[in-house]
Amino acid sequence: MKNLRNFAIAFVAPLPSIVFYLTFLRHQHRFSAASSAVSTIIWQWCSDHPLLLANLIFFLNVDVLFWIAGVLQSNHWMIDLYWTVIPVMLVHFFASRAPAVANATRSAMAIFLTWIWSLRLTHSYFRREKWLWGAREDWRFNEMRERHGSHWWWISFFAVYASQQILLIGICLPMYAIHSSKKPWGFWDFIATSACFSGISVAFFADTQLNNFMQRNEILKHKGARLVPNLNEGLWYYSRHPNYFGEQLWWWGLSVFAWNVGEGWMFVGPLANSLCLAYVTVLVERRMLKREDRADAYKHYQKTTSAWIPWFKLAIEETKEKKL
Repeated sequence: MKNLRNFAIAFVAPLPSIVFYLTFLRHQHRFSAASSAVSTIIWQWCSDHPLLLANLIFFLNVDVLFWIAGVLQSNHWMIDLYWTVIPVMLVHFFASRAPAVANATRSAMAIFLTWIWSLRLTHSYFRREKWLWGAREDWRFNEMRERHGSHWWWISFFAVYASQQILLIGICLPMYAIHSSKKPWGFWDFIATSACFSGISVAFFADTQLNNFMQRNEILKHKGARLVPNLNEGLWYYSRHPNYFGEQLWWWGLSVFAWNVGEGWMFVGPLANSLCLAYVTVLVERRMLKREDRADAYKHYQKTTSAWIPWFKLAIEETKEKKL
């Protein structure tokens, strides 16, 4: 029953944005003679100010509507799910407005890569949630709820939604830049494409290896056997957080597209995202070290394994007291 309810909520929640977008498309390339002057002005403004419009729709549909739904459910699970969808909606919005100009190959590649990234992350999300809708809330939100107590209902608006609007719109800025320039496809576009595809691939394999590891431990737990304390094979042999590395490589690769068309300042989006993920990395590792069954093994793992960028194991010399 809960799964069905959450599915219905997840389906209804984005409908205002979807209806608006379809209406926007209908008005983009034809203004009928019967259209009023006010209607024409409104839709022209929407077309000419895509970043302002994207932020306005995000604020009303995600920040406000999702927040209200989260408060009523006492669970802010939807923002994680729609992280996988919003970039797809944004790239299509930036590409479809009438004043948009773009190199056809670059535009098609950006849209294709965004879809591949979204499908990868959506699959990872549902696999982690055992194919249920809203099975659980992000553990960081749970910790903040406990910390803020009765004030969490209003703090959550800023901590969960408004802050993520800044972050998500920021990392999607290159999608706007791509559809604001007709610069011919070139060498740096190949670099950007390679970085994006590599990031998506690394994140996919890292998440798959982590999921397999967790399933193996679930089997051991049911058998009453000793659990493996931490994953130390595959990509996780070379990095403590290869999934984070892959995700960052995707967003930085996307920013290379923007840099190539003269909008290098848009690196601020992936930079902010990397700084946030660095903080999340600290929180995740602190959480690992709080577990008695994993603390010793994870401390050793920290000393020998790169935090993000996959690299060779670091050797640890065991010091022994020498008798004089």
